[in-house]
Amino acid sequence: MSTTTTTDSNPKMQYVRLGNSGLKVSRLILGCMSYGTPTYQSWILDEKTGIEHIKHAYSRGINTFDTANVYANGASEIVLGKAIKAIGCPREAVVVLTKCYFPVGKLGEAGNVGGAADMNTPEGANGSGLSRKHIFGSIKASLERLQLDYVDVLQCHRFDYDTPIEETMQALHDVVQAGYARYIGMSSCHAYQFHQMQNYAVTNRLTPFISMQNYHNGVYREEEREMVPTLKMFGTGMIPWSPLARGFLTRPWDTEEGLRQKTDAAYKTRKLHMHTDAMKAINERVAELAKKKGVSMAQIALAWQLSCDFVTAPIVGSTRLAALDELIDAVDMRLTPGEKAYIDEPYVPQAIIGHT
Repeated sequence: MSTTTTTDSNPKMQYVRLGNSGLKVSRLILGCMSYGTPTYQSWILDEKTGIEHIKHAYSRGINTFDTANVYANGASEIVLGKAIKAIGCPREAVVVLTKCYFPVGKLGEAGNVGGAADMNTPEGANGSGLSRKHIFGSIKASLERLQLDYVDVLQCHRFDYDTPIEETMQALHDVVQAGYARYIGMSSCHAYQFHQMQNYAVTNRLTPFISMQNYHNGVYREEEREMVPTLKMFGTGMIPWSPLARGFLTRPWDTEEGLRQKTDAAYKTRKLHMHTDAMKAINERVAELAKKKGVSMAQIALAWQLSCDFVTAPIVGSTRLAALDELIDAVDMRLTPGEKAYIDEPYVPQAIIGHT
């Protein structure tokens, strides 16, 4: 990882290079999945509150914001664009990441990321994936919602089994050449898939990925087997999503879940892996260290990930300003090698999740 820098106005926030690129991102990236409209899912904040959160994050030094075309059917991008205008900063002061792949439903309708879409319709036939047609259509729609001329990083939300890698990588390169994006990134796929895509870009002198956004936290570490060594080989930055395991590492495992955990369909599909004996043991050790240090479980969970030398910047999200401040306050918190090993010890291998 690169050398970090700080600002006088926000002395705690650090800025690091994203992979081998020259782009600097804040050590914590604000995930904007929670912002948009509660008509999509009940745990999502409305536009006004979302703008307040983004403005507050920027005031605390976060300059990097991650969204996706599919989040709240585009409402997340709209909120982020309005928040950037409300902040009133130069475009160069913020780093905006968005994604393409999943079909986007109608604005204001209920749904969930990756929800079923009817592909056997004129609208649905080319409405998802990583074809040249869909990539260009997606980025143009995203820029319109964001009210921006370009995004800093366009990420592929998932791997597309139906489109040749050659077509996808050429299209992504052309998006950069057209000025719609400055860089490209990948998200949630198998290491062999990332290797194929990245190697094709490098071999053919196309734009390579500078980042990988994957699922990784104290209770899910399967990415460390193949993906992490692959990223190190290519010099690609790792910006994990869900560093708090969708809230599982923020409270004792046997306490009542929050609104998102109770209502988010995606969380429910991943819940089972969190309630094995090993996962419960990790949760309990996080709680034990938090009590010992006089901090929150969320701060310990985040400190664990920031202690991983292969992590560039975790993507954090919150529906409460106090919780967001708590995470930002933990940006320079680190665990000792012994403390990290104590959390790691109960971990056992598990099935791959997060790639679909």
